[in-house]
Amino acid sequence: MMSIFRCILPTIAKGRGWRGFATGFPSDAIAELNKEMESIFGESPSSSPLGSSPPQQPVPPQQPVQPTSAPGEAQPGLTHVDSSGQAKMVDVSPKQDSERVAIASCRVLLGQKAFNLVASNQIAKGDVLTVAKIAGITGAKQTSHLIPLCHNINLSHVRVDLTLNEEDSSVVIEGEATTIGKTGVEMEAMTAVAIAGLTVYDMCKAASKDISITDICLQHKSGGKSGSWSRN
Repeated sequence: MMSIFRCILPTIAKGRGWRGFATGFPSDAIAELNKEMESIFGESPSSSPLGSSPPQQPVPPQQPVQPTSAPGEAQPGLTHVDSSGQAKMVDVSPKQDSERVAIASCRVLLGQKAFNLVASNQIAKGDVLTVAKIAGITGAKQTSHLIPLCHNINLSHVRVDLTLNEEDSSVVIEGEATTIGKTGVEMEAMTAVAIAGLTVYDMCKAASKDISITDICLQHKSGGKSGSWSRN
C-alpha cells in the first residue's frame, strides 16, 4: 500500500496544485489526500508519511527485581545442591548435637463403605490400624534407604497414632520422630505417616479403589540451629 501511495502521490499533488512536497503538507491537504486515497482503494491509508509521528521504539522488557536481604542476613538456599548445580549430601559434621523432634500428619479418606469395615475390624487382611502403625514405625527407620540424600539417623523414639474420624470417613495419622544428633528428623516423621497411609490403602483396596491419601505435611519441629517451628 505504501509503495503505491508513494508512486501516485506526486501525480495527485501536481493535479491539486500542491507545493512544498519535499517539506510537508498542510493538514487540510493531508485530509483531502486521504479522501482521494479512499476513493481509489476503498479505504483511507492507515498511516501517512506526511506529518505522521516517527515510529516509536519498542520498550525493552523490565528486568525482574531481585529480592534483597538485610545486611548480615543470609539468603535461604537449597542445601542439597552444590555450586555447580549438582546434587550432594550435606556434610553435618560441623554441627552440634542437640535433641531433635519432628511431628507430621496425613489423612486417608476411606469412603463410607471401607470406613465401616475398618471401624468394625472386618477387613479381610486383618487389623488395619495396627498393621499400619507398625508399618509407619518401620518406615521411619528406613527413611535414609528411601530418600537418597537423607542421613542415616539413630532414632531414639518413633510414635505413630491412627485415629478414625467419622465426620469425613477418614483415618487421621500422626507421626513423631526423636533423636539426639546433628540433623533433624522431619523426613523420618513424614515418611512414617506416608508409609502408614499407604499401608491403610493396601489393607483396604479390595473394599474400595476410591481411597485417597492427602495432606502429608510437617506440623512441628524443634532443635538444631533453626530452632522450633510449628504450622499455624
